[in-house]
Amino acid sequence: MSQNSKQLVLLILFRLTRSVAAGIIILVFPYYVLQSLHYSTLELGLLYTSATVATAGFALLFGFLTDLWGHKGTLVLAGILLPAGALLAFSSGKLPVLFVATMLGGFSATGSRAAGSVGGAAQPIQTAVVADLTSVGDRTFYLSLFVFLSGLLGAAGMLAARLFSPRDAFLAAAAASAAGIVFLLPMKLSGKRGEFKRMKSGKAIGKFSLMGALNGISQGLIMPFLIPFFVIVYHVPESQMAVYGFASELVAAFVILVAPRLERQFGFVKGVAVTRGAGALLLLLLPLTRVFALAVAIYVITPALRVVAVPAQQTALTAMVRESEMGRALAMSQVARLTSASGAVAFTGYMFDVSDIALPFYAYVAVIGVSLVLYFKFFGARPELRVE
Repeated sequence: MSQNSKQLVLLILFRLTRSVAAGIIILVFPYYVLQSLHYSTLELGLLYTSATVATAGFALLFGFLTDLWGHKGTLVLAGILLPAGALLAFSSGKLPVLFVATMLGGFSATGSRAAGSVGGAAQPIQTAVVADLTSVGDRTFYLSLFVFLSGLLGAAGMLAARLFSPRDAFLAAAAASAAGIVFLLPMKLSGKRGEFKRMKSGKAIGKFSLMGALNGISQGLIMPFLIPFFVIVYHVPESQMAVYGFASELVAAFVILVAPRLERQFGFVKGVAVTRGAGALLLLLLPLTRVFALAVAIYVITPALRVVAVPAQQTALTAMVRESEMGRALAMSQVARLTSASGAVAFTGYMFDVSDIALPFYAYVAVIGVSLVLYFKFFGARPELRVE
C-alpha cells in the first residue's frame, strides 16, 4: 500500500466515526428539542441557524489555518468540536447550553453527506487533504468513495439511535466522534503552506461561492426540516423515523457510486441540472399530498438526488484553484453556503411555527431554478471541467 493510500485510509476511518455520530444526532436532535424538551419549531429553527452560522465561522477559520498552518494540526483541532458539542448537549437541556452545543458540533442537517452538516467545520479540510493525495483524474472517484462509506455509516448511526433515549444518544455520538481523532494522530500529511496574500484564483472562487450561497439557501429551506415535517404532519415516532432515515441514507450512499460515471457522461453541470431538478420537483409534492407512502418515498429518494453531483462539484472546484489556496477556497464556498442557509433555516422555522408549511417548499423550487440557470451560465461552456 502506498503512503498516500495509507493516509486516505486513516482519513476515511476518521470520517466514518464522525458519520456514525452525525447519523445519530441528525435523527434525535429534533425529537430531543420538540418532544423531550418541549421547545417550539421556531426555537428548533434558531438552534439550527446558530449551528450553521457557527460552522461557517469555524470553516473559514480552519480554511485559512489549513493553508497557512498545515493540514494535520488543523484537522485535529476541527475534529475536537463535534464530541465537545455532543457532550454539552448530553450534560444539559437548557436552551443556552443547547445553543453552545449546536454551535460547537454544527448540529444541523443543512449539508449533504459530501458537504457537511453535523461536524461540518472539518469538511473543507478533509476535501483539501483528499485533493492533496489524489490526481484530478481520479479525485471524483475517491470523493465518491468517501461519501459512499460515510453514507453507510451515517445510515447505521440513524438506525443505532433507536437503542438510546434522545439524551443518551448524544453521549454515544460523543464517544464515536472522539474515537475518530485517534486515527488522525499517525497521519503524515504534506507540510506545504501558503502565504497570506491576495489569492490568484479569486474569479473561480467567487463563482463557486455564489453557487454555494444559492445551494445554502435551498438546503436551509428544506433539509433540516424533513424529519420535523414528518413529526408535525404525520406524527411519526422516533423509532419508525429511524428506519426511514436509515433507508434514505442507504439509498444516497449507493447512488453516490454512480457519481464518477455521471461526471464522465454529462459533465458536472448537466449532472447537477438533471439530479437537482428532479429532486426539486419531487419535494414540491410533499406539501401538496397527504399520502403517507408517497411522502416517505420522496423522503427516501430526494437526498440521493441532491448529493450525487457533489463529488464532481468538489473536483471542479479543486481543479480550478491553486493548491496553495485550496483550503481557503473550499472554506469560502462552505461559508457562503452556510451563512445563506442560516437565514433560510430561520425563515422555515418561523413558517413551520405559524403552520405555513408549504411556502418553504415553493421557495426551494424557485431557488433551485435560479441556481441551475447560473450553473450553465458560469460553467456550461467549460468542457475542460469534464475529467476524462
